[in-house]
Amino acid sequence: MKFGLFGINNGPCAFPKCAAAVARAAEDTGFESVWTGEHVILPDPQAPPSPVAADYPMLDPAIALAFVAAHTTKIRLGTGIIILPQRNPVVLAKELASTDVLSNGRLIFGIGVGYLKPEFDAIGAPFDQKGARSEEWLAAMIALWSMPKPEFEGKWVKFKGVNAMPRPVQQPHPEIVFGGHTKEAFSRAARLAKGWYGFAQDVDGTQKCVEGLRAACKAAGRRFEDVEVSITPSPRVKVDGDTVKRYADLGVSRLILLQRGADEAALIDGVRQVGRELIGKS
Repeated sequence: MKFGLFGINNGPCAFPKCAAAVARAAEDTGFESVWTGEHVILPDPQAPPSPVAADYPMLDPAIALAFVAAHTTKIRLGTGIIILPQRNPVVLAKELASTDVLSNGRLIFGIGVGYLKPEFDAIGAPFDQKGARSEEWLAAMIALWSMPKPEFEGKWVKFKGVNAMPRPVQQPHPEIVFGGHTKEAFSRAARLAKGWYGFAQDVDGTQKCVEGLRAACKAAGRRFEDVEVSITPSPRVKVDGDTVKRYADLGVSRLILLQRGADEAALIDGVRQVGRELIGKS
């Protein structure tokens, strides 16, 4: 089992001293990766399904990971997730290529399609056809990252006679992970990505998602075993050795753990506790 740490760009880690210290501690302890979340804006006052209060601090994922890259040497850097249909794919391709270059090829591009309509409205992004636009955005980004002379002709994105350098260190492109708990999300992971990411799932919820992902892989003609499954356990789940085994038995190969603590010292203690109790024993 690989272990990641979620939230390297938010809460206490939205501030540079804490983010750098926690990322270094995670790397030193044996964590495989650190992960960001994303909401460009949040509804104020908070209302369902908004996940956190409007004044909760959250840095931009690419900027946060570039900063963390400068304070670490080997830990992988995941966006968990970037809300792709809210972005301009050409600009985002440049931002993420830059992050991959600055980190010497450590980026994992985790993608979600979004669910907060007020956020889309504030950005000016359409809320309809999010999935279809995400798939087209991704194809356009891969063209920019991998084609000697990039060009793309889609329904919403078109370009030719252009180039964007430098390219990502990882070729043909950074590792791609799709998040989400719907049939459509499982299909996108099976067809378009190396992995799938399920957030805040207990063991029973993970089992249901894995069943959906297996069905999507079968429909796509892909082996389920070739899809890397990452899970952030629900905050209600006590993550101990037995729980790790139960996730692993379902086909999970990476657990991306929530932060443990409300400040830098507590977060580092939580990271070290995971190192003592779980990493190297799973």
